[in-house]
Amino acid sequence: MDEQLRVGLVGAGPWAEMIHAPGIANHPGTTLTGVWARRPEAAASLASSHGAEAFEDYGAMLSTVDAVAFCVPPGVQGPMALEAARAGKHLILEKPIASSVEEAEALVAAVEEAGVASLVVLTRRYAPETKEMLAQLHRTGGWTGADSRWISGALLSGPFSDSPWRHDKGALDDVGPHAFDLLDAALGEITDVLAANVTGTGLWQLILQHEGGATSTVSLCLSLPVQPPFADFTVFGENGHRTLTNRDTPAAECFTNLLDDFVAMVHSGTVTHECDVRRGLHLQRVIDQARRKAESTA
Repeated sequence: MDEQLRVGLVGAGPWAEMIHAPGIANHPGTTLTGVWARRPEAAASLASSHGAEAFEDYGAMLSTVDAVAFCVPPGVQGPMALEAARAGKHLILEKPIASSVEEAEALVAAVEEAGVASLVVLTRRYAPETKEMLAQLHRTGGWTGADSRWISGALLSGPFSDSPWRHDKGALDDVGPHAFDLLDAALGEITDVLAANVTGTGLWQLILQHEGGATSTVSLCLSLPVQPPFADFTVFGENGHRTLTNRDTPAAECFTNLLDDFVAMVHSGTVTHECDVRRGLHLQRVIDQARRKAESTA
């Protein structure tokens, strides 16, 4: 297949406007065919900016595309992605992939039954500096622990401060998947949430158990007025420590790298990837376990 993938975009908010729409429209392997959003006027505006068609009917858009990219809250994405998978469409999913473990499990089953490609927008995993660090960690080995911090005031001001689902779910659901994914990739699969606590100000602190015996700690918050915001990731063990603080690769470039992988998957018939829908389900389970742990000790 040499032709471009026809991609429909669900969502027309700030992240769709900044990352998804221009990324899909400008990538050599994809064309932005249509846009659907809960606000028709926003869909029309975004579509017109990129030469795409605005759809008021989601099913009508599905009939015109090969793949669907989602940029909506998890409670909206889950059922719509399920419908797209059952229609045989390849999926680009935001995180969390659904609003519950059960919904995520249903989505995985639909993707597997349809035999479609899927990728989750775990942005930093598509950055070259992250890939290089993870490769070094795996070559060296002997890592027994890690610490990850994702702290910002994103809910206080900025393009995402008016996001209802982020205010409702907080940092655990928004930046938690990024942190859990990197820790998991570095130390081995997260098998248990040993401790979890959330303060009234929205600061989450967790202790995680990993396959093989390693443990990690995580601090997450979107409501601290720190400037600049920071996200760091340190792994330590018998061979010293390694820290990833380099975020030089912009989010837009990371998304382009994701699209490179996505187009290659579709054209080759590959339906598995380290960041596919099954990864999304694993992260959904970690989120669910962390919330249950925090509630049980409140």
